[in-house]
Amino acid sequence: MQQLATQSEIDFSSEIYKDAYSRINAIVIEGEQEAHENYITLAEMLPEENEQLIRLSQMESRHKKGFEACGRNLQVAPDMKFAKKFFADLHHNFHTASAEGKIVTCLLIQSLIIECFAIAAYNIYIPVADNFARKITENVVKDEYTHLNFGEVWLKENFEDSKAELEEANRQNLPIVWKMLSSVEEDAAVLAMDKEALVEDFMIQYGEALNNIGFSTRDIMRLSAYGLRKI
Repeated sequence: MQQLATQSEIDFSSEIYKDAYSRINAIVIEGEQEAHENYITLAEMLPEENEQLIRLSQMESRHKKGFEACGRNLQVAPDMKFAKKFFADLHHNFHTASAEGKIVTCLLIQSLIIECFAIAAYNIYIPVADNFARKITENVVKDEYTHLNFGEVWLKENFEDSKAELEEANRQNLPIVWKMLSSVEEDAAVLAMDKEALVEDFMIQYGEALNNIGFSTRDIMRLSAYGLRKI
């Protein structure tokens, strides 16, 4: 396997780095915007949790501004058209579920899949980020654990009633993560982010979340295997 560069070896001003960064930076900006909008939708679906969910949506909006600043710092314009296409499948599935009143599916997509995806990406990015972006990302990732925790707590409290829908939502949405990761593998490598490390970190975060909700180790292995399905 090709040895990825360390932070000290990366030329953050090179054209090849900036080109890859234009797409990776756009992904994190769009991801935070999607999360902001999704938590507002969830606040409408869960009025008893409205105050907390609106607070989470506001945090995501602040994260978006931080990552926009990261792009400006490197004088890179984010490729938002690419980012919207990157999130299109999860975006569609979330809004289809919300229109059908499927709170459990919406929570799995936003509070588990998207948050675990973000945490994994930020964990792998931080050691190889430029100094400005590293400080911002370190602060953001702390908040993302809070967001993940909200979904875990709600789904744990409603586990028996939610289990069947969680399994179906996992079957439909986990394979999308693999497609997303594959679509940015080359750009991530330019930023010295290893795809295998991203997959491993995501599966650790996601598996722990499923365990915290109430799934057994055997269940988690079965549910995780859906990520290997082609879509």
